[in-house]
Amino acid sequence: MVVLGGLLLASLVTLVAGYRVVRGPTTPDRVVALDVIGTNVVAIALLFALVTGQALFVDVSLVLTIIGFISTVAVARYITEGDIIE
Repeated sequence: MVVLGGLLLASLVTLVAGYRVVRGPTTPDRVVALDVIGTNVVAIALLFALVTGQALFVDVSLVLTIIGFISTVAVARYITEGDIIE
């Protein structure tokens, strides 16, 4: 019951962050909202792995975490310096 509540809460927070991506007043607001969505997708995958008992979703969440981190660093560097690769 608690895991299902966590799934519902993470889904609702993802929807709220999606609104901030669309209506965000500045680019950094949108980047943070996308990072929140990525974190919540990882949380949803892990909670779903707990519910179903399938370890595949744990592997998927690890890959999503790595991709989310690299993309956040790349976007932050692009915003601050205007270039990703020197």
